[in-house]
Amino acid sequence: MEPIDIGLWVSGFMLLTVVLGMRVAFAAGLAGMIGLVWIFWNKFGYDPSRFLKAATIAVKTAGQVPHSKVSSQALSLIPTFILIGYLAYYAGLTKALFEAAKRWVGWLPGGLAVSTVFATAGFAAVSGASVATAAVFARIAIPEMLKIGYDKRFAAGVVAAGGTLASLIPPSAILVIYAIIVEQDVGKLLLAGFIPGAFSAVIYAGLIIGMALLIPNFGPPVKGFTWKQRLAALPPAFPIFFVVLIIIFFIYNPFGGDAWGTPTEGGALGAFVVFLMALYRGMRWEQLKDALLETAKLSAMIFTIIWGVLIYVRFLGFADLPHAFSDWITSLDQSPMLTLIFILLAYAVLGMFMDAIGMLLLTLPVVYPAVMALNGGESVAAADSAFGMSGPMCAIWFGILVVKMAEFCLITPPIGLNCFVVAGVRDDISVQDVFRGVTPFFVADAVTIGLLIAFPWIVLWLPSLA
Repeated sequence: MEPIDIGLWVSGFMLLTVVLGMRVAFAAGLAGMIGLVWIFWNKFGYDPSRFLKAATIAVKTAGQVPHSKVSSQALSLIPTFILIGYLAYYAGLTKALFEAAKRWVGWLPGGLAVSTVFATAGFAAVSGASVATAAVFARIAIPEMLKIGYDKRFAAGVVAAGGTLASLIPPSAILVIYAIIVEQDVGKLLLAGFIPGAFSAVIYAGLIIGMALLIPNFGPPVKGFTWKQRLAALPPAFPIFFVVLIIIFFIYNPFGGDAWGTPTEGGALGAFVVFLMALYRGMRWEQLKDALLETAKLSAMIFTIIWGVLIYVRFLGFADLPHAFSDWITSLDQSPMLTLIFILLAYAVLGMFMDAIGMLLLTLPVVYPAVMALNGGESVAAADSAFGMSGPMCAIWFGILVVKMAEFCLITPPIGLNCFVVAGVRDDISVQDVFRGVTPFFVADAVTIGLLIAFPWIVLWLPSLA
């Protein structure tokens, strides 16, 4: 049997185990081990006496993967970014941010829901975890919206959808993982997420305002705040923007010259600054312990997925599946842009059954080389490319598109993790209610993805300056 055939059979087995409910980390690790044993035993002609040797080689091959890849310095960004978000919550910065947004944009139609979107976007700028963002604002924003008459399903949907912005707006754990997998510059990818993330928030806000204008009694605006009260709400929220500036300055020095440090150093300094703010605002040992434990739990979950998937990725290399898939994609008799759209639609379907991080880790080793081949290769110049951009810029553009698709998958049934988080925080709102509430945001995400495809400069302008 050819290695490519083994790759297809094992990949089918892995997808089946995921659909049946096995965790992605374990399904990928198991499939990778089975595939490696099969590959090496196939080379030995399925000689029963050499099966043990094939298994030994497979174990040694798989055993080298987790440490060699996870010891990468860039991955140290993930726990620091997650810690920033939890410390910001315990420092009370989220409430201050929500209050400032309410006073400044609450007067708009659907103003409290719009405030929630902008507040989640602001919190996303110091939190690398969508789940944490959704959980925090389920406690803060939903009671406020219910108090003035919002439908509970839509209130929950706003929070679940707003939480997804943390996947795109730096510091983003998913963007870091993408950069590691495809071996691209972490700093430029993080920079690329700022404008599309803010753009997504504006599209969400526009959707809410449109619904408020068209639907009677949708959600009354919040009025009555004086300019003095609005200005007074800004200082408590300034620490959020201060931390964002720290991270930006370490990734990209706006004054010209070399950056002040690495993204890892920027994340660590940002976490330290938020820690000092939390202490100043009266954080106690129990709250610090909770923040550290939640950070450790989420980081361990992410790294476990990475370990399992990297074993599967090593198997794919031996099976030569990425190369075969690239050849097949580039041989299709249709425009490269249409092929790219089909790939993104496939992500939308796959995201219904897998979590965002696992989905990207499993597919990128195969899909990314194919997309780069569609554009003309890793080193192609913009003038000779299919998408009108150089190889490195295409890698950044596709990264933002695929992470935006991962955001979309965080609210799609039946796996939409953010919806389960919101329902878990609010006992009075079922998961079904949350899924109904996020439905309008599917349209907003589709519009956003379409505009990012049509106008790549939205993604590429900022990293092109670095």
